[in-house]
Amino acid sequence: MADKTVEGKNVNYYDEKPYHPPVAQARKKLNLRLIFTEIDKSFFALVMALMVFGLVMMFSASYGWGLAEMGDGTYYLKRQAFAGGIGLVLMLILSLVDYHFFQNTGIVYLGFVVVFGVCIATLFIGTETANARRWIDFGFIQFQPSELLKVTFILVFAYIMAVNFPKFKSWKYSVMPFVIIMGMVAGVLMLQRHMSAVVLIGVIGLGMMYVSGMPGKTFARFILFIIVAGALFLALRMMFGGSGFSYITERIQSWKNPEGDPQGSTWQTYQSLLAIGSGGWNGLGFGESRQKFLYLPESHNDFVFSIVCEELGFIGAMVVVLLFVMFMIKGFHIANHANDRFGTLVATGITIQIGSQAFLNIMVACNAFPNTGVALPFFSYGGTALMIQLAEMGIMLNISRQAHMKK
Repeated sequence: MADKTVEGKNVNYYDEKPYHPPVAQARKKLNLRLIFTEIDKSFFALVMALMVFGLVMMFSASYGWGLAEMGDGTYYLKRQAFAGGIGLVLMLILSLVDYHFFQNTGIVYLGFVVVFGVCIATLFIGTETANARRWIDFGFIQFQPSELLKVTFILVFAYIMAVNFPKFKSWKYSVMPFVIIMGMVAGVLMLQRHMSAVVLIGVIGLGMMYVSGMPGKTFARFILFIIVAGALFLALRMMFGGSGFSYITERIQSWKNPEGDPQGSTWQTYQSLLAIGSGGWNGLGFGESRQKFLYLPESHNDFVFSIVCEELGFIGAMVVVLLFVMFMIKGFHIANHANDRFGTLVATGITIQIGSQAFLNIMVACNAFPNTGVALPFFSYGGTALMIQLAEMGIMLNISRQAHMKK
């Protein structure tokens, strides 16, 4: 939002007090009959299109693995649909809860600390898969705390930026809190061998800082600090032995030469490229993928986009890309029209999270980026991720609802 001039003085819209509707008005607006008359219909339609399209393609991509592993081709579909149902309920509830609820100091910090603590506990009690401990197995469901950590990271970042904005000229308020929080989050994710999440946290954090109103020189110095710190870290790892991160080097080598070891380390990338290439312009037809029958590992998870390309071709792939582009455009529109700085930053953070995660996944599937294990939002199998993503959409809908109510 632009500044306005009042009596010769520049006043920023963000400096105004957050909008809180009167109690009587709020009660009236909670009438269920009015839910869909005030909701941002275009954004809601985009979310539903992504979820339904994603559920259909996940079902197709998981059919072969469901038969082989569970004896039921619809096994993963039923679990994902159940998680999607819970997510839709969460989305509806959070679309009605004033997002300023998360601006409470105690709630935002307590939520971050608790989730961060659970992520640390996962290192000791989590289920190990592919030499990584990222999940807690409750028997009937596996929970991935790092998905929730992304949300609490966005909320605490937005809160600190909104509160500290008048003091942004000081490094104590404009840089140090973010260095500490990003360092904590990146550290625990690296210990979980979750490098894709580390990359996402960095993109989200820098994106939010860029739009927060931080002075340009301060932001540039922060970027320089990150580059120097990263280079120093890598140098120390090489000097004292970096065997713990040798898998990163292996993935980079596989990315450079996907045909180098098609029966071993580059198998997944090679099969992904075969799936994409065999789809052509129009695809083989829905359900006609060959790679999903145990040739392409994680075909229903990290590489579901490859199955989209194989079955629906270039045209289907472009539909997926355009849906995410439209999502980002609409998300930034909601952020730009939010009532206050906190709402703008939360909406920006969520939009960057979903958008950057989607395009990073697509780049990995096409071998335009090393394999990081990042999932495609709304498409990849994962109940925890889908529920949390839909809950975030509820927050986005409430931010747009609050802006609509103020008009």
